[in-house]
Amino acid sequence: MKKQNKFINKLINEKSPYLLQHAHNPVDWYPWNEEAFTRAKLENKPIFLSIGYSTCHWCHVMEKESFEDENVANILNKYFISIKVDREERPDIDMIYMNFCMMLTGSGGWPLTIFMTPDKKPFYAGTYFPKENKYGRIGLVELLLKIVDLWKNDHKSIIDSSEQIFNLLNQPTTKQVKEENLNPQILKEAYHTFKNRYDSINGGFGTSPKFPTPHNYIFLLRYYHHTGDKLALQMVEHSATKMRLGGIFDQIGYGFHRYSTDENWLVPHFEKMLYDQALMAYMYIELYQITKNNFYKNVVEEIFEYVLRDMTGENGGFFSAEDADSEGKEGKFYLWKYEELKSILGNEANIFIDVFNVTENGNFHSELHSHGENILYLKKTLHEIASEKKITESKIEKIRKILFDYRKKRIPPLKDDKILTDWNGLMIAAMAYAARVFKSEKYLQTASNATKFILDNMIKQNGCLYHRYRDKDISFEGNLDDYAFLIWGLLELYQSSFEVKYLKEAITLQDTQIKKFWDDTDGGFFFTEKKQTEDLIQRHKVCHDSAIPSGNSISLNNLLKLYYITGNTVYLEYSHKLIKYCAGEVNSSPYYYTMLLSAYLYLNSPSQEIVIVGNKNEAEAIINIINQKYNPYRIIILKSEEEGFDEIAPFTTEMKKIQNKPTVYICENFTCKLPVNTIEEVEKII
Repeated sequence: MKKQNKFINKLINEKSPYLLQHAHNPVDWYPWNEEAFTRAKLENKPIFLSIGYSTCHWCHVMEKESFEDENVANILNKYFISIKVDREERPDIDMIYMNFCMMLTGSGGWPLTIFMTPDKKPFYAGTYFPKENKYGRIGLVELLLKIVDLWKNDHKSIIDSSEQIFNLLNQPTTKQVKEENLNPQILKEAYHTFKNRYDSINGGFGTSPKFPTPHNYIFLLRYYHHTGDKLALQMVEHSATKMRLGGIFDQIGYGFHRYSTDENWLVPHFEKMLYDQALMAYMYIELYQITKNNFYKNVVEEIFEYVLRDMTGENGGFFSAEDADSEGKEGKFYLWKYEELKSILGNEANIFIDVFNVTENGNFHSELHSHGENILYLKKTLHEIASEKKITESKIEKIRKILFDYRKKRIPPLKDDKILTDWNGLMIAAMAYAARVFKSEKYLQTASNATKFILDNMIKQNGCLYHRYRDKDISFEGNLDDYAFLIWGLLELYQSSFEVKYLKEAITLQDTQIKKFWDDTDGGFFFTEKKQTEDLIQRHKVCHDSAIPSGNSISLNNLLKLYYITGNTVYLEYSHKLIKYCAGEVNSSPYYYTMLLSAYLYLNSPSQEIVIVGNKNEAEAIINIINQKYNPYRIIILKSEEEGFDEIAPFTTEMKKIQNKPTVYICENFTCKLPVNTIEEVEKII
């Protein structure tokens, strides 16, 4: 610690946990600001840009090997201007330079290492570099000295190269074919790609590494609903079960780790991200709604137990992530030794060891770890194991709690407690959805609390949404994902609470999003607002999904929902324009656009608008019946005596109660059947 605190650099005043981790490096780090670029221009130095995030394992490795090393720091400080960026705070910066890295090297990841000119134009890129040459990679020291030599002796070629790269980066980011559109056949093409890549033994798609990517499964569930193809459902059920049983799920404290390094879902990359918990929960809720299998409901409840316990602030907002590392070793917090379990559990150890497949030799092997460490996993569901082994599930649960309490004594991984608007929007959507399907007041209140925090703190008086909150500091104007994901959360929350304020806020934010991000020339939403380009070298538009769905794909879902709620054809027009903008890309590789295709399914399926006239309490039984039936293209509107609702949804103006009882109008594409007001009639129609 003394060695670390010997140095203080310009990151010391930042709020990002990731930047603060580097505030005591001997490297003279700058945050991304004009001062750094001005100095680079004045001193004619190249910029060394390092982008990562607080829970990134290889970011920690590179810091320990290189950025805490005084010899490396001396080279950087003498010949470069060094800038550190938290990709979660500044996804706009990360997106630009990650695209360059992908274009140059064919791959990407974090830490992201960029060399660029003082005017922000990149000329060399990579990810993790060891300090010295190893793993078949050039060492950072050798690379830095080569760049220094080139900058000094072949400066013109670097500048020319950066200009060429800049021009390539500014070519259209999507394949534009003016008259191209999507055809429903594309849905079948995407489905068959999943079918061909499906791992029928282990679940999931492809080999290793395996990412959960829940929006892929959401697409398959929608496809099943649309076509009745049972294999689509079976692929999701098998994969969802295997993921829950595997080491990618924290069997003691719950929650999903980021991805599996093997095809069996056994050995995870141990960090836990808020967005994974949200999207995985959403997928399992849909799966439960379709199958009524309580196993999937239990998984959602376990995910939320983890989120409520470890990832929710006193202010109601949700934290961002937990690290993969503790005490400098990846996964140490989560691993168990055979003898350790014997010592803790005594006579009951054998039950646990058998159920969770613990061995004396261990199943996790790393040069940083001692021999014999185990990742806990299941071969069958606990219900199946309990039945086979003649033990009760409550017995296993009792042992789990003992180990959970014991594990709390260990040094925990770092928690990144910044609150991001976009990721909070995802969790609000999942919590609100669960609230109505599970009839849970707790989940509804949690979603409401998080929404209140975001609306009260992350929107300034000028109506601008902001991206990051930490330690009472609000920074960085919102990007497309902030608007799109929060609107999704608000729409889900309205569907669960029927509080019109959430619907009004969603409409306001959607209209603001269109003004700030829509491309009037070619269509599609830019990731950044126009004025933000003063700080960046380009504006991106992204249609494809990655670890999380793209802002454009979620926006398409939102626009369609708002159209069916309000009847405002402006939202439908933007939906068609957005599809047309992304169509060229989607037609080339539909596999990477599953959330957009889920919205396209919405457009090609019979929509159902259910308007309930009456107050929430008297209509509760009817609402519960409707919520138990899976239909991703159903909108429920509660028209109470609240003023102003007819202005939001004019097509409901003439809808009234019949016989002074809550009355249900079931419509498809704004064509309504005769109103009904008994549970039996509602059940029959839906």
